[in-house]
Parts: sequence; structure tokens; C-alpha cells
Amino acid sequence: MEATGTDEVEKLKSKFMSAWHNMKYSWVLKTKTYFSRNSAVILLGKCYHFKSDEPGELSPDGSCLDIVDTVISGNVEEFRKDFISRIWLTYREDFPQIKDSALTTDCGWGCTLRTGQMLLAQGLVLHFLGRGGREPKVLSKDHKEALKRDCDDSEMRDEVYHRKIISWFGDSPPASFGLHQLIEYGKKSGKTAGDWYGPAVVAHILRKAVEEARDPELQGITIYVAQDCTVYSSDVVDRQCSSMGSEKADMKAVIILVPVRLGGERTNMDYLEFVKGILSLEYCVGVVGGKPKQSYYFAGFQDDSLIYMDPHYCQSFVDVSIKDFPLESFHCPSPKKMSFKNMDPSCTIGFYCRNMKDFERISEEITKMLKSSSKEKYPLFTFVKGHSRDYDFASSPLHEENDLFSDEEKKRLKRFSTEEFVLL
Repeated sequence: MEATGTDEVEKLKSKFMSAWHNMKYSWVLKTKTYFSRNSAVILLGKCYHFKSDEPGELSPDGSCLDIVDTVISGNVEEFRKDFISRIWLTYREDFPQIKDSALTTDCGWGCTLRTGQMLLAQGLVLHFLGRGGREPKVLSKDHKEALKRDCDDSEMRDEVYHRKIISWFGDSPPASFGLHQLIEYGKKSGKTAGDWYGPAVVAHILRKAVEEARDPELQGITIYVAQDCTVYSSDVVDRQCSSMGSEKADMKAVIILVPVRLGGERTNMDYLEFVKGILSLEYCVGVVGGKPKQSYYFAGFQDDSLIYMDPHYCQSFVDVSIKDFPLESFHCPSPKKMSFKNMDPSCTIGFYCRNMKDFERISEEITKMLKSSSKEKYPLFTFVKGHSRDYDFASSPLHEENDLFSDEEKKRLKRFSTEEFVLL
């Protein structure tokens, strides 16, 4: 009887928190964001300039590495479509109860898990659809038949994969990367539903979730998490080859996650140009960061302001298991901006590598960026050859059966834990 009473109190508390956060963050979708016509806008490696509609030139790999000399000209509508097509994952309420708790909402505590989901979703979009993936078709039932008639096979395939990716993040226990699964993996690091999850912890939870995913479509991708701000090349290759054949064609794609600190108590402005450079790369899958105790998914920038998607807007549960589930709540209608100086220094940066050749190219490009942007003796993170074990660090096993983190990882994570728009 006492347990039942406690459950009721928790449910009432959850409903109160949902109502509070809806009131607190409902303005997020209503406030206007101002963009300058005189500066390039960068969104996950794509550049837009609202001053001109004339076509511009791309750098050889299609990205915008030098935002001064290379600008992809585009109009406001193209930027809007690109932004809206990103997958937006927010607080939800009235979803199936989380195991070992009375919680049916993540309002007030799940924002970093949500931003981690958005980063992983962008990695999966690159993996299955590429950076130029088509804008999702958010249509009424009356237009479904017209879509089938008018779309070619490629568009239909994009639509199918877009829905499939979103379904992997559904708020129910079977979803591979849904909140319920992520919380289960978090328990092995001492986290429970309702706790605060930092960017570094979320990186490792995502790694475990991808490792354990059983959907055949997900067997061709894995995640590597950097150790102590170091990416060990041989460890990355091991992950690409794990559970696959020896042929290069069978190698897995890998999402590399790098937990870093951009300063001490506050973000060091010296890192601004590096973060902007990272977000200018097409293979960047975004940054999990935010303000203190308030997580955002950073996907671009204009001048010294970062463009982000906010997970704090509480929406109703959507059953993604039903055919043609509504897509509207999974796409953010309005970009938001935040000054870089207000960013919390603790964050996780993500990159997508389709194969070994990609990884070699990416490590070379980012190493050059790190060297040119580092005013201090040590760069923000490094790429080194060999395995972590070659440098006397404990290397976490590829398939941990009884624990999410190795003893060394636990020590590192404990350290990390103390850590619609208008043109002017």
C-alpha cells in the first residue's frame, strides 16, 4: 500500500513537472531568431548566404572548410528546409512507464539524453541517406497517394529510411535508441531515471546502445568514444572491423565521439574558431553541449553565435510502431541561436566516417585544424597511431558483458561529471 502511495506521488510530481516545463519552454517555438544578411550561416557543413540566390562553388568534398573563401550561396527557404529536415528529439510525456520507476516523462532531467539522441540520429541520417538527404514529407492523408504517384524510387526509399530512423528513437522499451533502452544502459554506470546525465556519460551510453542494437540494418555501424581526449587510430580500426569479415567492403562505418572541455569554469573563447571549423565539416554530426545543467544540440553557427535545437519543449508521446505515425513533432520549426561565450565548457563532439579511407582523411583534416587553432601547447584533443594499450592505458573491451564502463573509464567519467526567424 505504501509503495502504491509513493507511485501516485511520483506520477503527480511528473505531471506537475511536465506542466511546469511546458509553460517554461513553450516560448521556445514562439520567439523569433534574428539572422544577419551579411554573414554566412553554416549548418552541419552546409553554408548559406541570404544576400544572394546565385549558385556558388563547393570545396572538392562538398563541405565549407573555409567560410571566408568558400560559401554555398542559397536562399532562406533552402536553409529552412535543411534545418527542418534535421531530426528533433524533445521531452515527452505519457509514454510507457520506465522500468523500476514511476516516471512516464523525462521533463526536467532527460535533456542530455535527448541531445545525444539527436547527434546519433544525424549520424544515422548520414549513414543511410547522406548529407544531401531529401526533406522529409510531412503530409496529410489526402496527399499520401499523390506522394506515391509523384515520387521516384529514391524519394520513396528516403521516406522509408527517415521514418525508420525516427522509430529507433521511439519512447518505448523495444526502440533500440529510445529513452527506455538508454536508461537501462545508464544503470550500469550508476545512473537511474531522473538523474542528470553529462555529455561524456551519454557518449558511452550511445556506444553501448549501438553495440547492443539487434536490427539487421544497424549491424553496419558502430561508435568509438575517445579516451582522455585522444583518438587511437588502431582502436578505431578495430571497431570498424569488429564482428565483420576481413574484407574492406565489410567494414563498419564508425561515429567518433570526443568528450572535451572547452575551458575551466567557463568556456575559453580561444576555442571559438575551432568549434566553428568543426561545425563547417559535412561529416560532423553535431555537438552535445549547452548551458550549465541545460543541454542543447549544436548544429551550426553564424558569426559568434551557435545554432541549436532545444530538447526542453515537452510534447506528447507518439507511438512510432503504428504505420504512418505523425512526423511533425520530430522536426523543429525554428532554429535558435546562443552566444558561444555562454556555452558550458563540457561537451561531446561527433564525426561520421563511412570507411577507413574516410577516417584517415578526417583525422588528417582535423589534426591540421587542431594545430592551427591551438594557441596553447596542447590541442583540445589528438589523433595518435596505435592502440590505447600501447600507451599504458586500459582499453575497454569491444563487448562488455557485465559492465558498461571499464575501471579507467569510470575514473574519467567521474572527473567529467564534476563538470521562425527574421533577417536583419
